[in-house]
Amino acid sequence: MSISRKNPVQQILESADIKIDNGRAGDIVVNDPVFFQRVLTGGSLALGESYMDGDWDCNNLDEFFYKVTRAGLQKRKVTGKLFWEIAKTALVNPQSVARSRKVAELHYNLGNDLYSSMLGRTMQYTCAYWTLGNTLDDAQTAKMDLVARKLHLSPGMKVLELGSGFGTLAKHLAEKYNVEVNAFNISHEQVKFARENTNGLPVHFHEEDYRNASGKFDRVISVGLMEHIGPKNYRDFMKVIDRNLIDGGLALVHTIGRSTSSTIPVDPWIRKYIFPGGHLPSLTRIAESTEGLFDVEDVHNLGINYDRTLMAWHNNFNNHWSKLKPKYGKMQDEKFKRMQDYYLLSCAGAFRSRSIQLWQTVLSKGREEVYQSQR
Repeated sequence: MSISRKNPVQQILESADIKIDNGRAGDIVVNDPVFFQRVLTGGSLALGESYMDGDWDCNNLDEFFYKVTRAGLQKRKVTGKLFWEIAKTALVNPQSVARSRKVAELHYNLGNDLYSSMLGRTMQYTCAYWTLGNTLDDAQTAKMDLVARKLHLSPGMKVLELGSGFGTLAKHLAEKYNVEVNAFNISHEQVKFARENTNGLPVHFHEEDYRNASGKFDRVISVGLMEHIGPKNYRDFMKVIDRNLIDGGLALVHTIGRSTSSTIPVDPWIRKYIFPGGHLPSLTRIAESTEGLFDVEDVHNLGINYDRTLMAWHNNFNNHWSKLKPKYGKMQDEKFKRMQDYYLLSCAGAFRSRSIQLWQTVLSKGREEVYQSQR
């Protein structure tokens, strides 16, 4: 590899205070010089794929991505493959009913043994609330109670959950707050786990797309779904909430987001290997999608909590890797582990730099009394 190929990458990284073979937290070690050409020609996607292939290493990937995103290196010109990704988003609906199942097949159906090892006792695969919890399990329970407080739940209420994950939020609300929950989720493995874990409780799981939800409910909850539905569906998503929510009811939407409105999808590597069709809304896009349907009662940014949550998941994953390796290590040797490391730590660094956010938004429909915010 010629020095002319190496220098541009060094210059780009050094602008973010990242050095090669220097040994500090966030610095990288290049194992194969092909790394330089791959990154120069392939950008963010190549950066992740070359890490999976072992072309480079970093002793603190989370710190590497904190520096990368803080310096704005992820903001690149719209050319080549990136232009095509944006064009596809504009011309087609990547999160149609048929296409939306891809993320469940690729990511959420990987295996409940993996997620139980990584997520802890609560099986919550969304941001924890560390303000009121010192351990992952306590912080996740605090998040579930925060959702309940914001929705002013009372016994006997009927609750609709759009995108239920492994069902533990629905279980928690049914057990602790004595409400009935109907939940919609397209991940077969998650629904299977949820049904087994809530036997005997007034919780009903539907292995269906959120757009099929019907009925009248006192409250509607969506935790971790809006990141997957795409900008072409934001308005229709809010209409689903509207048609299922009674007059005077409350809804809570919990979503990762970005600070600026953009047609650019999520990072190309994340989009290919973790969340196909993913797109992060801005507060502007969220607000626009509610116009004429709801009053926005409360907006709460919990994004800084996600850094710590992802680091806890990564710690759990590594602590259990020896148990998981016989099954998941067969996926192209160490590539699966390197993929998971890259995914969890790159996201942790991005949240740490505040380049992405996490919002909980409370919406009301025809509510006349004053809403009391909760924290």
